[in-house]
Amino acid sequence: MARSKVYFTTDISPQSVVRLYEKLGVKLPGKVAVKVHSGEQGNQNYLHPEFMRPIVEEVDGTIVECNTAYEGARDATEKHEKLMAAHGWTEFFEVDIMDADGPDVSFPIENGRVLHENLVGKHLMDYQSMLVLSHFKGHPMGGFGGALKQLSIGCASNAGKVLIHTGAASTVQGDFWDKHATQEDFLEAMAEAAETVVNHFGSNLAFVNIAVNLSVDCDCCAVAEDPCMADIGIFASTDPVAIDQACIDAVYGSSDPGRDHLVERIESKQGTKIIDHAARLGYGSKDYELIEV
Repeated sequence: MARSKVYFTTDISPQSVVRLYEKLGVKLPGKVAVKVHSGEQGNQNYLHPEFMRPIVEEVDGTIVECNTAYEGARDATEKHEKLMAAHGWTEFFEVDIMDADGPDVSFPIENGRVLHENLVGKHLMDYQSMLVLSHFKGHPMGGFGGALKQLSIGCASNAGKVLIHTGAASTVQGDFWDKHATQEDFLEAMAEAAETVVNHFGSNLAFVNIAVNLSVDCDCCAVAEDPCMADIGIFASTDPVAIDQACIDAVYGSSDPGRDHLVERIESKQGTKIIDHAARLGYGSKDYELIEV
């Protein structure tokens, strides 16, 4: 079986994002959802819309987000839309909060160990394809955030996020912290949820991971640590498992003195288990060919 191709460049620029996407040789059909992390209020590390503009225009895409399940500036549609405007997203793009109105769409998970369904914003059904633009960095709960997190937590509705975080115990926002699943179940729930989005879009998916501003914290943190190691580069693939594995390998293979801090965050949260679970579920491969361009 051929290894998954992951394209990589150390040239960090908006034009390189487009160039790597073109290397994939895919043409995303129909209405294209572009999944980004729009950044929590106060966060200093998120990737700004100016950086994303050339690739979003290349695919003629709509920026999509979903409301959060924790308290903040993005946990309700009206607040979320105001913040996205303040962060400049609506200045350049059409923006869609996919769970702005209900009911959520339930994607069944027939043989899930943790989840039996994944709840996504109903606007997801308005799109024929998706480009997942991920800011690869650490994460205080998942260890790291990349393509798999964007597919799972990123596409889940407010209630769907609670479902994942509680290991299917609840969909009530107030239970987000009180009923949090074990770390093992949380990571496996994310992998199961991500699979449903991959199954929904099929081959109409592409992934770009931008490994810059490498903080141990996520763009969801209003108060985040500053980056702890030097930027790595940009990765692109049609395989979400391979692209996340390639980013992890790049972090572990780095000689940067700050890399140990990020590795400690990843390992303390057993972060790479989401990759293991996703590979076991069969919608991607950890075996990849890295092609530098």
